[in-house]
Amino acid sequence: MAFWFIWTALQAVVVQRLGFDWSISIADGITFNTILAIACFLVSNNLRYYLPQQDRYWYILLWSIGFSAVSIFTGRWVLMRFFGDHPFYATFLVDSLLIRSAVAFLMIGCMATISVLWYTVQERQENEQRKTDAERLAREAELFNLRQQLQPHFLFNSLNSINALIGSRPDEARLMIQQLADFLRGTLKKDDQQWASLSDELKHLQLYLEIEKVRFGHRLLTEVTIAADTEGLTIPSLLLQPIVENAIKFGLYDMTDSICIRIQTRKSVGQLVIEVQNPYDPATATAAGGTGFGLNSIQRRLYLLFGRNDLLLTKAGSNLFTTTIIIPQQND
Repeated sequence: MAFWFIWTALQAVVVQRLGFDWSISIADGITFNTILAIACFLVSNNLRYYLPQQDRYWYILLWSIGFSAVSIFTGRWVLMRFFGDHPFYATFLVDSLLIRSAVAFLMIGCMATISVLWYTVQERQENEQRKTDAERLAREAELFNLRQQLQPHFLFNSLNSINALIGSRPDEARLMIQQLADFLRGTLKKDDQQWASLSDELKHLQLYLEIEKVRFGHRLLTEVTIAADTEGLTIPSLLLQPIVENAIKFGLYDMTDSICIRIQTRKSVGQLVIEVQNPYDPATATAAGGTGFGLNSIQRRLYLLFGRNDLLLTKAGSNLFTTTIIIPQQND
């Protein structure tokens, strides 16, 4: 708007310096520049809804020429209606058509070019945002699917154990049902939570361990060592249970004696490090590589969250299998 006023004033001054009075000079500037402003608006508005492809940018040239011609002849027609009887102004309008046309073409062309650049950048940003949103929705859907796939595996095992206990040890079966209900209730509460504190996650894990201790009795021992500076750190919800389940599976199933599952946490360079260790017999181990569906899904989940493939590590020693999870902390 400020540019329009300045340009109109300059044009009026130029016309006045050519010997015309101020009424004609101001009318000349306002008329031509108002029509020119309308033409620029129409060009910009059209480009908002129809943006030519790169191989059709010559459309912009045609639009600039067409709108320039319409603007100049419309302005000339309006001014001739009011000042056509002036002895010199009619001649001045005809003589200045070439200059007026060149100025109109340049201004409309500049507006068209600026509009194309602006709308092109805007369109690319919108496309990038749509792509980002689509990728985020797909990632969230896959994360949700991975979390849902882990629960039935544990649930089926627990129900089979309850079924086996009902006849021989009904009291333990009832206890296990109650513990399973508490565990699943906590799982449902966490379904809408992407993150949890380590202390909350360990409380939920403890419910799972109590269920497994009913299943396996004295054969399953656990030792949890939590560094004090890690309790408030965050961790993806329901991440530990499948890791510990994997340790129990490949510890107890390959050995006849009792085993001890050790869980340790520490903080290292802005990261939460969790180690889960289970003994195993190298001679009979069925998962020396340490990758079952549980660990594969955890690795995939960590990749979706952090974009890194090095956050789940496994190491098989002589008689000890270690799974290490690294959780980068967002606020550290």
